[in-house]
Amino acid sequence: MTETTLPDPAVHLSDARELAPDLLVVPDGGVPLVPNIGLIGGRDAVLVVETGMGPANARQVLAFAAEHARGRRLYLTTTHFHPEHAFGAGEFAGEATYLVNRAQAEDLRTRFGGYLEMFKGLGESVAHRLDGVAQPVPDLVYDQEHDLDLGGRVVRLRATGRAHSRGDQVVSVPDADVLFTGDLAEAGQFAIFPWFPPHDADVSGTRWLAVLRGLAERAPRMVVPGHGEIGGPGLLADVRDYLELLRDETWARRDSAMSEETIIEEVSALMIERHPEWAGREWIAKGVGCLCSEHPA
Repeated sequence: MTETTLPDPAVHLSDARELAPDLLVVPDGGVPLVPNIGLIGGRDAVLVVETGMGPANARQVLAFAAEHARGRRLYLTTTHFHPEHAFGAGEFAGEATYLVNRAQAEDLRTRFGGYLEMFKGLGESVAHRLDGVAQPVPDLVYDQEHDLDLGGRVVRLRATGRAHSRGDQVVSVPDADVLFTGDLAEAGQFAIFPWFPPHDADVSGTRWLAVLRGLAERAPRMVVPGHGEIGGPGLLADVRDYLELLRDETWARRDSAMSEETIIEEVSALMIERHPEWAGREWIAKGVGCLCSEHPA
């Protein structure tokens, strides 16, 4: 995408829909750099999942959550540190308890400045959204897993380990059988590989595939992806199958001493042929580059 084609990454709260009692999703509306945002309520508290890009979006999400909570305590979590998911958390300071896993907290501490500058370079609409953004500082940091009791409803936060980023986590609501995946899964687009060596090479295609295999085996009733339409367990299977095919086709060509440029050309053509309706074709090359650097365990 070029600067002239990037729309304003604005969250539209009027599109919120209820997936289960006291469990809402504000969908991304198909707009790039807008995440699916969740509100999960219990008797005593409400958990917000994701903030949207920058302070203005986050303030709207916070106000929406406070209105929905009607006096209940507020919590915030983010599935990973990338700007459209977490670069609004500073607006929740003093209003909500922000909790993430330890690896994500480290990502927020060390990656904030670099990603802020990179995203500001994506275009005026994005830079405007990030104007005045504060570096997020979590209130509560857990290691691998945390069960958050909202009062009559427990939400499970689980760090997955390095995959799309170092600090990915999934958020599950067992009583509703709903899973928030962040960018571990997208609907209707190719997997987003943030492969930008030497500045950022934390994404791991092999680890990502292992995580998706585990998630797909759980087969949750409803899956809220980082971006795209809400789906069922088939969404996770689609991403798993894509990552597996991307790995196999990349490695087969790499092992035959083919140049990376040729691998990208051939694998991209194959993936587009398989999924001509998917968006984000530019991420195929990033995925190939990442997988060319990896080897079987």
